[in-house]
Amino acid sequence: MVAAKLTLPKGRERPYPIHPRDYPDDAWSATRMARFSDCDAAGNVYTPSFINMVHGVIEDFFLQQLRIDYHGMFLKEHIGLGYKSVDTDFFRPALMGDRLQFTVLVEHVGRTSVIFSVHCVREIEEIMRCRLVMVTTSLSTRNAINIPPTLKEALSAYKEMCG
Repeated sequence: MVAAKLTLPKGRERPYPIHPRDYPDDAWSATRMARFSDCDAAGNVYTPSFINMVHGVIEDFFLQQLRIDYHGMFLKEHIGLGYKSVDTDFFRPALMGDRLQFTVLVEHVGRTSVIFSVHCVREIEEIMRCRLVMVTTSLSTRNAINIPPTLKEALSAYKEMCG
């Protein structure tokens, strides 16, 4: 029997873990613990729990790094910050009790959207990487809108700081 050749979608190469020493020195990071409620019966973190953790990290990144009130954008300014796509690569399972470090990088800042790359490390090994395309929308019309200038400036400054 011949093993099937792995065929990846055009333009997508096989991902490999990146060592944390290769992240920019000024990149913002946050630590989370994989809790019982995040895991299946075998103690592995569920994929939806990982995505939920990543989103929580993004909320903290807005407030702690960008100094922008993520929740205020929704509640006061009626600006949605929804995801157009979430692309996640898993290299190793995360287990209940693991202390996970999430590092946020900004890949691209566009007119209406921003692309984040979030790297999850256990000890010194990247175990998961998530690429998020976030689109700013009007909560009144549900249509894409330009990224507010203060947010765009903060995201661009962070991207430049990280090189």
